[in-house]
Amino acid sequence: MSEVYLGNPNLKKANTQIEFTQENIIEFLKCKDDPVYFANNYIKIVSLDEGLVPFRQYPFQKKLIKNFHENRFNICKMPRQTGKSTTVVSYLLHYAIFNDNVNIAILANKASTARDLLGRLQLAYENLPRWMQQGIISWNKGSLEIENGSKISANSTSSSAVRGGSYNVIFLDEFAFIPNHIADDFFASVYPTITSGQKTKVIIVSTPRGMNHFYRMWHEAERGKNEYVPTEVHWSEVPGRDETWKEQTIANTSEQQFKVEFECEFLGSVNTLINPAKLKNLVYENPIQKNAGLDVYEVPQKDHNYLITVDVARGLGNDYSAFIVFDITNFPYKAVAKYRNNEIKPMLFPSIIDDIGKAYNKAFILCEVNDIGDQVASILNYDLEYDNLLMCSQRGRAGQVVGAGFSGKRSQLGVRTTQAVKKLGCSNLKTLLEDDKILVIDYDIISELTTFAQKHNSFEAEEGCNDDLAMCLVIFAWLVAQDYFKEMTDNDVRKRIYEEQKNQIEQDMAPFGFMSDGLDDTSFVDKDGDLWHTDEYGDRSYMWDYM
Repeated sequence: MSEVYLGNPNLKKANTQIEFTQENIIEFLKCKDDPVYFANNYIKIVSLDEGLVPFRQYPFQKKLIKNFHENRFNICKMPRQTGKSTTVVSYLLHYAIFNDNVNIAILANKASTARDLLGRLQLAYENLPRWMQQGIISWNKGSLEIENGSKISANSTSSSAVRGGSYNVIFLDEFAFIPNHIADDFFASVYPTITSGQKTKVIIVSTPRGMNHFYRMWHEAERGKNEYVPTEVHWSEVPGRDETWKEQTIANTSEQQFKVEFECEFLGSVNTLINPAKLKNLVYENPIQKNAGLDVYEVPQKDHNYLITVDVARGLGNDYSAFIVFDITNFPYKAVAKYRNNEIKPMLFPSIIDDIGKAYNKAFILCEVNDIGDQVASILNYDLEYDNLLMCSQRGRAGQVVGAGFSGKRSQLGVRTTQAVKKLGCSNLKTLLEDDKILVIDYDIISELTTFAQKHNSFEAEEGCNDDLAMCLVIFAWLVAQDYFKEMTDNDVRKRIYEEQKNQIEQDMAPFGFMSDGLDDTSFVDKDGDLWHTDEYGDRSYMWDYM
């Protein structure tokens, strides 16, 4: 009993002598050279139906382990309930046993999930033959250490999870479920750890969840723009899953849920404002200039007209202060630049807006002024004396009306995103984007749109996600229905879309003839039958070289 660890008969304590037979030695060497053989012959898992059983791998699981063994960087897009976590855990156990003095991190979206994965590894370890085990030095819910010097720890994925440590293998489970700002901070902090060695491994495994950091890494891997080897598993590769199983699963869930969780399509959340088919076809491009939160896709063009919509955060790290620069010279409109920063202070934010606005031909600026945004707009107007700051006035039942200066007693330096503004803006944005009247190629904007979903009677970001850039789009879409916007651009967006859709409306009403409903220039019916109304019942390191 003195040879067991803390009274656990399944664990060998450190410095326990074991006599190897010739057969043990042969098996040990065979397992060391072949992690697939090791997993198939010595790993045990818990089955829901049968209890503790040997891990008999499917062909795709063998392929995964082989890829982990032969490549430093792996990214895997896999359906739900395919044994992906068990597959990775079996490889991590192999790596710890057959390599001395290695440090392994198991990271998941929640600490409890990471500890559960470590628990599966520990269960597999307990069921190894004594002669294959390393002696135990420490054995906890969140970590373990074996006598060859190898350590395994389990934590939630965060920027501080592996900071200051040196890791040989980092396993990121369900990485698509990590909020974008955490994922960005994580890779910014962990990159020195990853690149510190020549054999360091990173394993990323996840089911898709919209167009987030995982989506970006996956597509860059597919295009050969990063070092990751992409591996995709189709649901049909799991034995027992056929067309009948597919039909039953869809009947018990939904078709869209099946496409995301089993077809592994990057469709985003359920009930998104923008149609999933449209989201799927949105393609991001790399900016031509990138610096300190500013991404530029087109430099300012002579004689072009630009508009900037601004959403302001408190600069506490949760939400982002953001703006989007639109080229409104020609139709369709284009998002040509964007700024997004979750650390910029409201006092400094106006200077950045001012500089970029002037660079883009003294662009018109519309700022949301619900909270701290009023301070930003005030600095722009009074301190920086920005000329083209758009203002709004309250016009009774007409609500907020956009103008270029103070008019009336109830004027303000921007727009308040009231329920009415947001409702109209969302409705307009849906039509404009789905009909290609706004062109968007920025990754962060597209990402936010995939999680900008219905909640109660409105639209907002899903829990753990952001919608600051999406709200810049909503404000813009509200603005285009304003009479003042028509005067700015000599372009009546409402009338143009109406004319384009008129033929289809006439065809739909053909049996009864096309009837005038008395709608004038201030409202129209879109293709979905929705009615449009104009009324609503610091630091300068971001600057460009050429500026």
